[in-house]
Amino acid sequence: MTEFRADVLVVGGGLGGVAAALAAATNGARVVLTEETDWLGGQLTTQLVPPDEHPWIESFGATASYRRLRDAIRGYYRRWYPLRSASRELAHLNPGAGRVGPLCHEPRVALAVIDAMLAPWEAAERITVLRRHLPLAADVDGDHVTAVGFRALESGREITVAARFVLDATETGDLLPITRTEFVTGTESRDDTGEPHAAAVAQPMNMQAMSVCFALSHHAGENHTIDKPDDYAAWRAVAPEWWHGPQFGWVAPHPHTLQPRHYQFRPNPNDEPASIIADQSKDPGSDELWGFRRILARNHFRPGTFTSDITVVNWPMIDYLGGSVIGGTADEIAAHVAAARAQSLSFLYWLQTEAPRPDGGHGWPGLRLRPDITGTTDGLARRPYIREARRIRGQYRIVEQDLSAAVRSQGAKDYDDSVGIGAYRIDLHPTTGGDNYVDIPSWPFQIPLRALVPQRTRNLLAAGKSIGTTHITNGCYRLHPVEWTVGEAAGTVASFCVERRVEPQQITSTPALLQEAQDLMVRNGMELTWPKLTYY
Repeated sequence: MTEFRADVLVVGGGLGGVAAALAAATNGARVVLTEETDWLGGQLTTQLVPPDEHPWIESFGATASYRRLRDAIRGYYRRWYPLRSASRELAHLNPGAGRVGPLCHEPRVALAVIDAMLAPWEAAERITVLRRHLPLAADVDGDHVTAVGFRALESGREITVAARFVLDATETGDLLPITRTEFVTGTESRDDTGEPHAAAVAQPMNMQAMSVCFALSHHAGENHTIDKPDDYAAWRAVAPEWWHGPQFGWVAPHPHTLQPRHYQFRPNPNDEPASIIADQSKDPGSDELWGFRRILARNHFRPGTFTSDITVVNWPMIDYLGGSVIGGTADEIAAHVAAARAQSLSFLYWLQTEAPRPDGGHGWPGLRLRPDITGTTDGLARRPYIREARRIRGQYRIVEQDLSAAVRSQGAKDYDDSVGIGAYRIDLHPTTGGDNYVDIPSWPFQIPLRALVPQRTRNLLAAGKSIGTTHITNGCYRLHPVEWTVGEAAGTVASFCVERRVEPQQITSTPALLQEAQDLMVRNGMELTWPKLTYY
């Protein structure tokens, strides 16, 4: 048994975990950061999801450290890629010219930047990163977590990390059950939350679909058709009654109206990347699928460098409705992940062989999986894109009434204990329990510290999707910049607690301590309030 000791243990190396570790180390704490995979970055890297960001991201509405991440990604392309001179000079370079957001890029670039951001702190022995380590158990003394046990997935050895503060930045809230921290899963009832869009009856296993994304390029005249999956016919026949036809098709429910939405697919348009509007408040842009999550636009680069764009398939057709990776046995979880991967491969086969083309033909055999982009042998993302985690029973629960534009006429609720800000629509994908989309406007919002602090456990903080939202409000608190801000806030609070020898509950209950912690955040470049804005 190997034992590590730290001021702050951050479990989960996604965006929240990375931000938490950086914040805690910057403020003087010694940190151990663990990650189950060999890539840090979570939804930005292992899950293959380019950033979903709000319309003001280039000017305000993000922390200084998140801006450093974004600037360094753009700088990586400017330094190492053969950009056209006009593209190189773009202040807001969008390498993929994707419409989902103004910084669509390859996961390996984000990975390289994240590793570089951590490197000086690792060299200074302020951050120790343990990749490929799975949390198994925790030592708990009353209301305090004293240590967490891990298995090293490559060697099989077991290690223990003892820490004064423990942060859950895992993708599914994995620390909560093993530390006996109270949590909620699935949909709450309307009687419980009072939310207009809450379910009539609570359903703990009814959660948003996960998706196994993949990257594609297209090479006309070539045949890259994969072998027909054995279960292709079964996936081809899936047709939820509210879907307007088979799930494998160009028609699906429109998230805003639930009416039929007709998607388009045209690989490798000869477009001008600089002309793309990557602002979902002005041009949602998602009817045309190739360009929506494109992560490399060949026309940004010198002629002949790339023979194709590269795009990410994260579309309604691969939303896995068969079950969740939360709450089951290890075998059940593995079966759901395998099924979601099988669904994605079957959808690729449909794209290559059966998908209706604008010219009246069927299929694009020139579509090629890009395992070089995903870092996997099968070309699918390393991990499923997880939209919903276990959520702590926090000191405060963020509800729809706090920020819904349909409920509130003058902006989101102001929180005295704000530790950051974010903005996104309440965006819920179809669920494992058969619910359709919920996609409604919300006001730009704040992140209350009390939503990161459990009701009982004294030295654990939520540092990612496990904060105290509901099933409904998780829909706008789960995106990239918000997850980063939540993690940075948690790391800052934990390091503040180490220095001041206090616990998070003392900060939320003591105005002077809260103000001191907030002042530290502002000095470090965290924005805690919004200017007057509208919703989208």
